[in-house]
Amino acid sequence: MTSNEQRIRELAYEIWQSEGCPEGQQERHWQMACKLAEAELQASAPQPRTRKPAAPRKSAAKPVEAVGGAAAETTPVAKGVPVTEKKPRATRTRPTAS
Repeated sequence: MTSNEQRIRELAYEIWQSEGCPEGQQERHWQMACKLAEAELQASAPQPRTRKPAAPRKSAAKPVEAVGGAAAETTPVAKGVPVTEKKPRATRTRPTAS
């Protein structure tokens, strides 16, 4: 006898007792117990994981935005903060050849 069949027997017996031990209801009790045992098995079985839909990817390059009438680019470091002015480069002085 399998463990599933043993569980069905136990459930059928509990159903029979809960109804006051009526005669001639074995088949109905057995069918009810089968359904209960199947439901128990499904509830205890591990459920498959569902994956969340992937979020849309953000592009690395940002388009040029108009800020205050002037075009400004966003810097990747500042993540969306517009650059309004560029710092001037330091000028190098070359040594003069004598």
